[in-house]
Order: sequence, then structure tokens, then C-alpha cells
Amino acid sequence: MKANLTLHIYARAAKANAAGLHPLYVRITIDGKRTEFSSKKFINPKQWDPKMMKMKGSSEEARTINSYLETIKSKVNQTQIILEYQEEPITLEKFMSAYLGKKSEKERTLIPIFQDHNKRVKSLIGVEYSAGTYERYQVSLKHTQDFIQHQYGIQDIALHKINHIFIADYDFYLRTERNCSNNTTVKYIKNFKKIIRICIANGWISQDPFLHYKIKLQEVEREVLTQEELQQLMDKTFSIERLELVRDIFLFSCYTGLAYIDVKQLTEANLVKGIDGQLWISTHRQKTDTPSKIPLLDTAQYIINKYADHPKSGNENTLIPILSNQKMNAYLKEIADICGIEKELTYHCARHTFATTVTLSNGVPIETVSKMLGHKSIRTTQHYAKITDRKVANDMQNLKTILQGEMKQTNSDKKIG
Repeated sequence: MKANLTLHIYARAAKANAAGLHPLYVRITIDGKRTEFSSKKFINPKQWDPKMMKMKGSSEEARTINSYLETIKSKVNQTQIILEYQEEPITLEKFMSAYLGKKSEKERTLIPIFQDHNKRVKSLIGVEYSAGTYERYQVSLKHTQDFIQHQYGIQDIALHKINHIFIADYDFYLRTERNCSNNTTVKYIKNFKKIIRICIANGWISQDPFLHYKIKLQEVEREVLTQEELQQLMDKTFSIERLELVRDIFLFSCYTGLAYIDVKQLTEANLVKGIDGQLWISTHRQKTDTPSKIPLLDTAQYIINKYADHPKSGNENTLIPILSNQKMNAYLKEIADICGIEKELTYHCARHTFATTVTLSNGVPIETVSKMLGHKSIRTTQHYAKITDRKVANDMQNLKTILQGEMKQTNSDKKIG
């Protein structure tokens, strides 16, 4: 990277020795910052040409000193060429280190910092982070490494090279080469942004490359089951035991709002007597470590009782015998086909169904739903909650009833008058 460098050699009168000879000093200025050092040569000031920066005449002394000064000029020029070839910002400190042959501090690069961050996250699993969060950062690291290799043909990159263009190209790479959706791209970029914030906080990056980068999550239509579809699931008789088990566990989450990992970790200790004297589930969400207390509805209570003596629950000390998330989702697709439900049935769909069909559509306030879901902010609940057509119909029917009552009263008043 080109630098504005000037070289000035002058006779310094203030440092004259007892014989009246002036020492020659070398001044180097880069982008307004300067330093100077002694050449360790002394000259008669009358024999010095300040414009040409050399001694006058052709005496042996003049030739020797001028040759030495040419060596300094050549070395300065050579150092500048080498640093410019490296395509790195040339600072005065970096230049002088290279000129004097000092080993400068090794420039920081991105990947070791990302790896160190992930190592810290891993050590805090169960304290500040979940295993899922660690896995997501690991995937983000892999995508970042692949992008650097794809874009630059190298395995790592210096921090000073991470600028707005780098971010924009990374965004484009995720959308095209990795075929990521907008929201998935946003999540990976958000993870990467955390690493950049660490670099900025430590003074390793001077300018924020995200300063003019704008992107936002797009609203996604979340899949939820209607009351009719829930009833279809409950009424269906399965001849295969594993499908019946998966259906029941899925329904358990539909009527408790618990995510897969939180159901998997439930034990009898999570069943407590609530303020109303009834059984509640009291747990902490693994994802956010926020408390979640849910009064047990009849369907959820029935499922707990149904599997109370199941050998898998006894062996694993769990409340209900849940399978792996991968198997649950695979069997749920099979169950959807059998029940004639034309939706992509995944385990997380149960949590959305609880928020929408089971609670909000039946008049449960969103503040109550947010509390049961263990959300830190009600805005998160609003993303889950989808006002169904049934809720709209019910609300409008109530409005019609009110309006019809008012109209009858108005007509009655007119007759009386």
C-alpha cells in the first residue's frame, strides 16, 4: 500500500561538537508523522549542500560520506518498496522496524481469534451457552474459512483487510455458493459480527467494516396446526407403536409449548404444585436459561400418566420417553402423511401451535403465553404468535353481537320516542 514518505538529511547545528563539526541527521516522515536518527557522521557545515543533501567537493572525505549517505537513501527506498509489495498499511513504526531489521509484532489474523472465541463458548456450555449455540458458531467458522479460501485462495486473512467489501462479498457467497436463505445468511453474518466486535474492542481493528452494511430478517410464515388438525392427530389410531409414541410426545409439546431439548430434560422433579394447587411444569429453558412455568392441561397430564411406567423413561430418568430430534422429525413426516395433514410437520411446529392455536386463539393474553414459553421479551412471542382465521372470525362475531345489541337498543329507543 502506497505511503507518503519523505527523507531529509541535514546538518544539526544544535549538536555541534567541540571542533565545530555538525552531526548529520536522517529524518523520515510518513503521513505527517516523523522520526530522526543520527548517521554518526560529522561534517564542516561550510562543506554541506542542504539542497542536494550531500557534501560539496570531491575530496576523499566527501566521497566517503556521500557514499554512506547514498547507502542510507537506498536502504530507505528498498524498505519502502518491500512494505508496499506486501500491500499492508505502512506506518512509521512498521517502517522503522523494517528499516532497522527489528522483528515487528506478528499481525493478527481472523481465524485464530474466531477459534479462540469458539473454544471459550465450548468451555461455558451449561453456564452461559447451550451446546446448540456452540455448534452454530462452529458452522459459522467453517463457512468463514471456506469463504476466505473461495474468495482469496488463502486459509486466513489479516484483520486490516476485513472491510465493507469483505462483508458484502461474504454475504453474497452465503446466498449463492452456500444457497442460504436471507434469514440464514443474516444469522451467520450476525455470528461473524460478534467476532469483529471483539477485534474492535481490543483495538485490533480501527474501523467497523459493518458501518454501512444493512440487512434484516424477513418475516417467515411459521407452520402451525389448526384445532381440526390437532383433533385429527388425537383421534388417529396407530398400529405401529413408535408412531403412536412420537404422536403423543408431539402432542405433549403442543399442549405445553416446550421445545424438544426442554422436553428431553424433564424429570419428575419438574412436576410441582402451582399456586392454584394443580400440577405445573417448572423448568429452565436450555436455550436462554429463563424460567418457564406451565400449568398442565388435561392432554399433557394424560400423556405423562400414559408413559409413567415406560422402560425408556425409567432407564434414562426422564418424564416421558422421547426419541432423538432427528428421528422425531422423520417420523412426524410419516405421521402427517397418514393423518392427511398437508403441512411440513416438525417438532418445533408444536411450540408454535401451543402459542397460537392452543393459547392465543382461545383468548389467553400474550403476556401469559410469553411467560409460559420462557421468552425474555414479548417481541419474541409476537414472532411465534400467528393470529388464526378462527380467532379473527371469533373476534368479529363478538363485534357483530355487540353492534347488533346496540342497534336493537337504538331502534327500541326510537319506538319509545
